[in-house]
Parts: sequence; C-alpha cells; structure tokens
Amino acid sequence: MNRIEEVYYEAKADEWFKRFAVFCRIALAASFIPAGLVKIMGERFAAGLPPNNPLGHYFDALHLTGYYYTFIGIAQIITAILLLVPRTSLLGALMYFPIIVNICVLTYATRFDGTRGVTMMVLASLFLLIWDYDRLKHILPFKQPKADPHMLKKPLGKRLRIIFFGGSFAVLAFIIIGTFYLFEIVPGNSEAECRNQCASSKNPAACQVFCSCIYKQGQPLDSCLATFNKAKDIRKSDTK
Repeated sequence: MNRIEEVYYEAKADEWFKRFAVFCRIALAASFIPAGLVKIMGERFAAGLPPNNPLGHYFDALHLTGYYYTFIGIAQIITAILLLVPRTSLLGALMYFPIIVNICVLTYATRFDGTRGVTMMVLASLFLLIWDYDRLKHILPFKQPKADPHMLKKPLGKRLRIIFFGGSFAVLAFIIIGTFYLFEIVPGNSEAECRNQCASSKNPAACQVFCSCIYKQGQPLDSCLATFNKAKDIRKSDTK
C-alpha cells in the first residue's frame, strides 16, 4: 500500500474526520431540501432575485419548463435523503457532485454573489467522494494494490488533523478573498447592490451605465459587459 493510501485509511479511522464527513453530508442535504421543495411546489426559486438579474433570467426561464422544473426538485430531494442515510450516502454523493458542479459553473458564468458558498459546497461534495474512496476505487481505471488497510506505518496522528483542517481554512480564505478580485464588475443581487459598487469603482460612470443596462434595459450580461467596456474606452479617450 502506498503512503497516500496509508494516510487515507488513517483519516478514515479518525473520529474528527468521521464527524466532519457527517457534517458535510448534513450540510449538503440541508442545502438541497428547501431548494427541491420550492421547485416541487411550483414556486420560482430565489424569488427575491430580480428578473433582470442575469441569474434571474435563468430562474425565470427554468420556472417555465413545467414538469422538468418539478423533476429537478424531486432529484434534489432524493439526493438529500440519500446523503442523510449512511448506507446510501455514497450514492447521494455521486448524484450530488455533478449537480453542484453545474450550479457552480452557472454562478460563475452569471457573476452571482453566491459563488463563494457554492464553491465551498463543491469542495465538500468532493471531500465526500474522497471519503468513500475505498468503495469507489474498485471502479477506477487503474491497478489496485493488494494491501491490508490496517497495517499502517508511521501514523501522522494529530499532525494529520492540523494539516487537513489548517489547509481547509487556508482554501476557504483564498476563495473568500480571491472572489473579491475575480471580476472587475458584477451585477449584484439587486440594482442597489450593483450601483453601490460604483462609488469604489475605477470607472464610476461606466459602472452606472452597466447597472442601467442590466436593470433598466434588461439586456444580457455579455451585452452589458460590452457596453461597460465601451464606456470605459470612451472615458479614457476623453481624458487624453
């Protein structure tokens, strides 16, 4: 057994990691249950998000897809239940991961303010898949070593917890801080949020044009970004 698998089996036997895996399962399930119930009841998801918001456009269109919208809600509820039951938690994690990755890409594509939370959900889902590596490895396309997982050499003990949880906090800090500088401008979750960023923007006038394009004219995000860049170029020309 290689050293990575030794560390893996040591973590599997550690009570802290076991509790963290349970926490991830509960937290991820809790995020899907209300979202799924809203769709099953036929209500618009994220009702507080304005229709002219880029993600609001998507939710409005999704809400009008009829039984497909209901199907998504049912799938989310089933996934959440599978995650909560220990015997079926692996199946729940396998179902959850592609769904949350799709949601994560969507939030980044629309510059949604909730990208940080969704990114953390992706990482938690990935952790659950790694947690069940001993069950998943039999279907992975590489040769499996024959070894006794109980025969560990030089266990890391408390150092393993410090390395993992310290690294996790560092990753979370990177996500939280990094997303502040990811985009030059974002539509925000409302017109007021969008315009609030203009005061600290390097191009306040262009920022106001962008927000008007999103919330007053209801134009797509790409069109408004092009308008924003054009307004910046005009401003630069005027200052020369």
